[in-house]
Amino acid sequence: MGAILSRIALTAGLAAALSLPAPAANSNWQIDPAHSSAQFSVRHMAISTVRGAFSKVTGSVVFDDKDVSKSTVEVTIDANSVDTRVPDRDNDLRSEKFFDVVHYPSITFKSKRVEQAAPGKLKVTGDLTIRGTTKEVVLDVEGPTAPMKDPWGNTRNAATATTKINRQDFGVKWNATLDNGGVVVGDDVSIIIDVELVKKDK
Repeated sequence: MGAILSRIALTAGLAAALSLPAPAANSNWQIDPAHSSAQFSVRHMAISTVRGAFSKVTGSVVFDDKDVSKSTVEVTIDANSVDTRVPDRDNDLRSEKFFDVVHYPSITFKSKRVEQAAPGKLKVTGDLTIRGTTKEVVLDVEGPTAPMKDPWGNTRNAATATTKINRQDFGVKWNATLDNGGVVVGDDVSIIIDVELVKKDK
């Protein structure tokens, strides 16, 4: 009789355990705008490189701790925050010739697929939208770094993403021809996004 009761108790205990929700695998992270930026570089007259940045970057990352392919990334860049250290050039970039920030104030990225490329490296495929045009791009990501606590008790990590795009694909088409047949602004744009992330409670 005692053995039967033990088996009944064990069965009930297993059933109760199986009915409990599984531990959450996801962790939620918010981009810290104060410690994040999106930088870009483009050739000028085919002889030099001009570099600039967008200082206002926001967004979120849902990281699946057990299956990285289920992770998601969303980033929004304020196009008005462009800074190349030359105010007249920045105003030109904000104009309808380039980013047309009056009609398209944001540049966005939304992931469609996340893959582990190597230890400490991810490949994130998603939709990049610039000037209202959306194209699929691939970000090569280093990170995220191991989480650490800041002095105020927040958990943080960081990552760096790189990609290269052709600005013509996104409707950023203005250019001028030089006497030698070259152009003022190159088409290929290299992009580096540095983000610091803060873990958020669900």
